[in-house]
Amino acid sequence: MQAPKNDVYTVSRLNGEVRQLLEGQLGRIWLSGEISNYSSPSSGHWYLTLKDSHSQIRAAMFKGRNSTVTFRPANGQQVLVRGSISVYEPRGDYQLLIDAMFPAGDGMLAAQYEALKMKLAAEGLFALETKRPLPESIRRIGVITSPTGAAIRDVLHVLKRRDPGIEVVIYPTAVQGKDADREIIRAIELANARLEVDVLLLTRGGGSLEDLWCFNSEALAHAIYNSALTIVSAVGHEVDTSIADYVADMRAPTPSAGAELLSGDQSDKGHKLAATFSRLQQSWRHYLLGSQARLAALQARLDRHDPKRALGQQIQRLDELELRLGAAMDKRLARQAMLLERLKARLERQSPAQKLRLEAQRLGYLDARLHAALKDTLEDAHSRLGQVAHQLEAVSPLSTLSRGYAITKDSDGKVLQSSANLSSGDKVETQLKSGRFSAEVIQVFTD
Repeated sequence: MQAPKNDVYTVSRLNGEVRQLLEGQLGRIWLSGEISNYSSPSSGHWYLTLKDSHSQIRAAMFKGRNSTVTFRPANGQQVLVRGSISVYEPRGDYQLLIDAMFPAGDGMLAAQYEALKMKLAAEGLFALETKRPLPESIRRIGVITSPTGAAIRDVLHVLKRRDPGIEVVIYPTAVQGKDADREIIRAIELANARLEVDVLLLTRGGGSLEDLWCFNSEALAHAIYNSALTIVSAVGHEVDTSIADYVADMRAPTPSAGAELLSGDQSDKGHKLAATFSRLQQSWRHYLLGSQARLAALQARLDRHDPKRALGQQIQRLDELELRLGAAMDKRLARQAMLLERLKARLERQSPAQKLRLEAQRLGYLDARLHAALKDTLEDAHSRLGQVAHQLEAVSPLSTLSRGYAITKDSDGKVLQSSANLSSGDKVETQLKSGRFSAEVIQVFTD
C-alpha cells in the first residue's frame, strides 16, 4: 500500500518536530545526576553525560551559560542542573541544554526552595490581598523563637527600650533542625487557640540556607497563611529570605527590626513608615514573583523560536567534529608512532653498526673458542710430551748411568763395547752419571 505523499517524513523533519514537541511540552526542568564523559573543546562549551544508577542523558552547556558556574565540573561529581530538553537533530539524540549548574548539596536546597516558592505563589499564599494589617493597639506580643538564642535577647532589649509596657509571651521552639518546622507549627496553632496576644513575631538569627531550612517548609507556609493572628516574620539577616517571609503578613529584615516594628506609638510617623516600607517590600516581592513567572513563560516561548537554538545545533555539530578530528588525529599519530618504532627496529637490525656489533660478538665468540682450543691443544701436547719424555727417560743411557754404570769412549769418541779394541797406553774417556774423566789403559783383559 502506498503512503500519501504528505504523510512521509524525512529524518530531518521528524527530528525537528520531535525537538519542538519536547521543548514545548516540558520547558525548563531541574535534574540531579553524576557527571561523566565531560569535555570542553576550544570553543569553551561544555559537553557531558548526566547519569544515575540506571540511566543516563547527554547534556550541553554553552559558553555564555557556563561562565556563571562557580566551580569546574569533573567526572564523578554530583550536581544539580536546570535546563530544557531538546533534540540534537544530526544524531537524533535527545539531550538537556543546561542553563544553570550547582554542586549537589546547596544546589538541591536552592532548587527545592525555588520550586516551592513558585508553587505557593501559584496557589495564592503570597497574594497581597490576603495579608492581615497590624493591630491598631499592640499591648501583648507573642514571640515564636528559641528561648536561648540571640534573637529573643535582641527582641526583649528593643521592646524594653522602646515600650516597656508591652507584654511578651514566648512560645519556645527549635528554630533549626529536622523537626523544627513542626514545633513552629504547633506554636502558631497554640497561640491561635489561646488568642492571648495581639500579634505574633516569628524570629531567629541569621545562618546558612541549610540552617534556615525549617522556615522553607510547605506545611509551615500553610500554617502561617491560615493563622487568625497577624504574623510578622523576622528570620535571619536582611539578605536572608525564606518562604515564611513571603507568606507572613509583614517581614522585618532582622529580629531587632521586627521588635521596633511592633513597639512604640502606633501613630508615630516612623512606625507607620516602617510598616509601610514592610508592606512595600511585600508588594515588591509579590510583583517580582509574578514577573518571574511571566518571564519564565515568555522565555519558554522565546526559547522555542530562538535562533540561538539552531545556532547551538551548529555549534554543537562543529564541536563534535572538532572532538572527532582530535580523536582521529590522536589515533593516526599513535599508529604512525607505532609504525615509526617498527621501522626504527628494522633499520637498527639492518644497520652496519648493528652488523658490526654482531660480527664483533661473533669474533669475540670465535676468539674465545680459539683460545680454548689452543689451550686444549697445548695441554694435550704437554701431556704427550710428558709421556714421551717418560718413555725416553726409561731407555736413556743417563738412566743406566744413574744406576752406577759408566760409558767409556776411545780417543775418537766412539763408545767402547769390547776390550779387544784397546791396547795398553790408549787414552780413554769415561762418562759417569755426574761428570767424566780421562784415563790411560794400563792393561787389557779379554773374556
